[in-house]
Amino acid sequence: MAWRSRSKAKMKPVVPKERINEKIRVNSVRLISEDGKQVGVVSISEALKAAEKVDLDLVEISPNANPPVCKIMDFGQYHYQKERKMRDSRKKQHVVQTKEVKFGPNTDEHDYNFKKNNALKFLKQHNKVKFTVRFRGRQLAHKELGIKLLERLLDELKELIDIEIQTKSEGRTIYTIVSPKKDIDNIIERFEKEEIGK
Repeated sequence: MAWRSRSKAKMKPVVPKERINEKIRVNSVRLISEDGKQVGVVSISEALKAAEKVDLDLVEISPNANPPVCKIMDFGQYHYQKERKMRDSRKKQHVVQTKEVKFGPNTDEHDYNFKKNNALKFLKQHNKVKFTVRFRGRQLAHKELGIKLLERLLDELKELIDIEIQTKSEGRTIYTIVSPKKDIDNIIERFEKEEIGK
């Protein structure tokens, strides 16, 4: 029995194919010529003859209109362009993820900067960042150290971020979640230009 896994089936979205030429089963259509001019309502046989005359296809571009709208065009080229547009739009889509950056309440300066730079990288990729401070054993008695650390981070990144969730305490951790500002790319570009100008 032929069986296709669902995940594989999802991988290649199918571009809906319009009806073309003899597959258009209506009596009359609103015709648009190959150069984009409105011809008007004509019989399907007239529309097919007009397409054949210029050696192109008759493509139903608006099937739900009354009568359906058909255009004379090169269907192969049209379909290729449509698939390309879909591929390009998929490339531009970005699934926002929440990346976690963990600290201890006594994180040293070098480690702090390394983790902050990691967070910056995630923000530049337009991801949200969850900053977590985890306490072990007796460290829990000094939650203010973790709060200070998070306040410092938020202050140093304030021009690049919007705070999604204010600092919260949960068991042995405190955390905050931030998202990149909508125009983060422009802000970073401006900072880089200022650095070069110094």
